[in-house]
Amino acid sequence: MTDREGAPAGSAEPRWLDAEQQRTWRAFLLATTLLDDRLDDDLRRHFGMGLVEYEVLVRLSESDGQLRMAKLADSLAHSRSRLTHTVARMERDGLVERCESAEDRRGVVARLTESGWQRLREAAPVHVAGVREYLVDLASPEDFAAVRRVMDAVADRLIGDHPDRELR
Repeated sequence: MTDREGAPAGSAEPRWLDAEQQRTWRAFLLATTLLDDRLDDDLRRHFGMGLVEYEVLVRLSESDGQLRMAKLADSLAHSRSRLTHTVARMERDGLVERCESAEDRRGVVARLTESGWQRLREAAPVHVAGVREYLVDLASPEDFAAVRRVMDAVADRLIGDHPDRELR
């Protein structure tokens, strides 16, 4: 077994982060945790659903209101098991429904209900206001573009490490 540089695993000294890289890494971890928590709290407080459920509604809305469960799981970077539990909760709340795929009858499709569309229309302005307040408006356009470049590079690398994933 080898590490990413091709050396035998465990034989090379780790490439430790320098002080600035460590501060940046920890700032990233703290900020993303706080951001996810705040956006989740905003949605739960106003609409009784969390960020994961909101993202399911968004992904379905961007796909004409329905998507195969496997593709939906991949688009969210969730396990199929985790998505199944999330969609089951949302189905009980009347936001989505599951049905057979018209294409092959073996696949399962998640479909937005009218209540799901309505919840999304209500929640989207609150969510977008939070994203702007807690992230977008804190950075210059150049800095925000740099964040996207870095996150795209991370996603591309990690998607590349898992050839069965098709997240974008």
